[in-house]
Amino acid sequence: MNSLKCWSLFATFAFFCGQLQAHPLQAEPINHAYVFNFDQFYLEQDPDEHVVNGGFLLLAELNCTACHIAPESWQERLKAKPGPNLGGVGSRLDADTLWLMIRSPQHRKKGTQMPGLFAGEAGDEEKVEALVEYLSAMKWDAPQMPAGDVERGKELYHKVGCVACHEPALDVRPPKVPADAEVEKPGNGSVPIALADAYDLNALALFLHDPLSMRPAGRMPDMRLSKEQAADIAAYLHVGRVAEKATARAALKIPKQGIEKGREVFEKMNCVACHANGSADAPIRKPAAKPMNQLNAQNGCLAEKQASGTPRFDLNDLQKRALKLALATIQKEEAPKLTAQEKVDWQMSRLNCYACHDRDGKGGPEDPRAQFFGVNDSTAESLGQLAHLPPTLDKVGRKLTRGWFEKILWGKDGSVRPYMDTRMPNFGREQTEMMIGWLNEADVAEKPVTIDVSGLGKHHRAEAGRQLLGAKGLACVACHGLKERKSLGPPVIRLTHTVARLQPEYFKELLLNPQATQLGTVMPPMFVGRKKADLEIESIWTYLREVEGQPLPEGLMSSEDFELKPGKAKRVIIFRSFIEGAGSHAIGVGFPSGVNAAFDAKTSRWAVIWKGRFLDAMSNWQDRAMPPIKPLGTNVKEMPAATGERVFGGYKVGKDGVPTFLYRQDGQQVEDTLRPVKGGFEHIITVNDKQTKEILSW
Repeated sequence: MNSLKCWSLFATFAFFCGQLQAHPLQAEPINHAYVFNFDQFYLEQDPDEHVVNGGFLLLAELNCTACHIAPESWQERLKAKPGPNLGGVGSRLDADTLWLMIRSPQHRKKGTQMPGLFAGEAGDEEKVEALVEYLSAMKWDAPQMPAGDVERGKELYHKVGCVACHEPALDVRPPKVPADAEVEKPGNGSVPIALADAYDLNALALFLHDPLSMRPAGRMPDMRLSKEQAADIAAYLHVGRVAEKATARAALKIPKQGIEKGREVFEKMNCVACHANGSADAPIRKPAAKPMNQLNAQNGCLAEKQASGTPRFDLNDLQKRALKLALATIQKEEAPKLTAQEKVDWQMSRLNCYACHDRDGKGGPEDPRAQFFGVNDSTAESLGQLAHLPPTLDKVGRKLTRGWFEKILWGKDGSVRPYMDTRMPNFGREQTEMMIGWLNEADVAEKPVTIDVSGLGKHHRAEAGRQLLGAKGLACVACHGLKERKSLGPPVIRLTHTVARLQPEYFKELLLNPQATQLGTVMPPMFVGRKKADLEIESIWTYLREVEGQPLPEGLMSSEDFELKPGKAKRVIIFRSFIEGAGSHAIGVGFPSGVNAAFDAKTSRWAVIWKGRFLDAMSNWQDRAMPPIKPLGTNVKEMPAATGERVFGGYKVGKDGVPTFLYRQDGQQVEDTLRPVKGGFEHIITVNDKQTKEILSW
């Protein structure tokens, strides 16, 4: 029996014996429809003018406008979110779980936003059974995910950011909490995950790997997990879980209702208002309730005693108060025109971005959750919260370029904090693309700085910028690494992608006044009092823009950075320089096979050949005197002097990267090539289309 099966059997036994209370699925239940940012930012004692905004949030997040059409001026703000896609749901959940969830959502999944539509009236049980048959028939051939590892999954769940929204386990000690200290529990409620126990294990792993395909609203974002990582977390969430059986369903012994009847009920009950089913013949959504401006807030979902057939959300008193205030406002007022900042705040509230990020003093993880946010590089500890917690979003609209926003939000390789364990989720393009423009507008500086990035100024020299960054300049490399090279000290953001990532005006604003531009930064004000600060910052920008073709700043540089390595590059390298044995007009040619040669363009001849390492270019980039470069390899062999008068005519490069040198000798056109062969080179000379070959060896 393998270890995972043994662990699962043990955990199942422990669960039934009451010993597995530490698991996230054992979170304290929430007895009302849970909307994270409503519960976090609205309290009973708050005044109506504040609570009404929470009502707008509830109208949108509980999908009230999926059934009740809002007045036109409110429609964009209160746009309903798509519910879970039910395509393939029969392969994810068994019939008993579907029956329990449809029959009484709040009983099966405490805190769910799904309303109950059945109150036990005559015929309800048959309708529920018909829906179960209809949904159970929606199956798909799921790809097989890897076998998960429970312990790795447990670690990942508490490390990559899941606990920003979901319950941490009581038996996991955050990295910063002393061994003898009690672990503080979150004060805010946790987004329920109570269906994880019923999910098919493979389906749960698939969902965690690509949640947006099943829940396109993005409220469960893509955490950028590999297949293996998704399978590990699924194994952890599944350990010891036993899906609840629908004993009432078995006792009722309801006869088969038929898939077609289920489809009719699905349409009639307006399930299509929220759910797609991935089918080409899916029922079409139809308006099914009064428009919002005709609703009576004392009736329907908000009534003290709900009538039969009314959706039940299990709202608490504060939620009902907020919704009534919001309805009253909508029915008597046009929607106010929101500022760009208000639009950003609205969408961040809907997506729960505030669970990880703060902006303008609002949001960020509460301490009991933040204590799980760790680092994978101990040298980052000196940065404090800047190392552990996701960055503040203050001024981010004037900070990041459009291209980098896209990398962070939906693309790849947008992270510049490799020392941070927590990941930036992908909420989906449809949910976040509009925010880029809003952020750009909201964060425009009152007094924008100006910066010349044309590269045309006399001071726009990459070398000047390189020296400023270096250990003998402003020593920026003491904190910032570059390319694959770490900094000399704490692993602050590397500067490699600065130009692609930052808007140049923000770059200059930050360097001139770091503390005012980015609150809490540990970056010192290096340019205060420097008379040429503007010019120096522009030179640094020039260097960072041209960094791919430049040597590293002093302090990050090593002699190895300058060695030309044809084998590593897997191509022929041609390098013009002053090479020992080949003179001041030398052209070195290094081959991936480990043989090299240098051609003397002054005398038009192959001057030296050698084996092994090629050339070190440091003296070309570092020493104005340009001493000759010595071949780095062994068996350096000087070639015979040229005969006759030769006039150099350049060279051409073949498709394989091998150069052919051209010159005229005694009035005739000559093509001269070396190609590696076993034991040396094949020397090929072509004169007036007549070719001769010889082997050059050691």
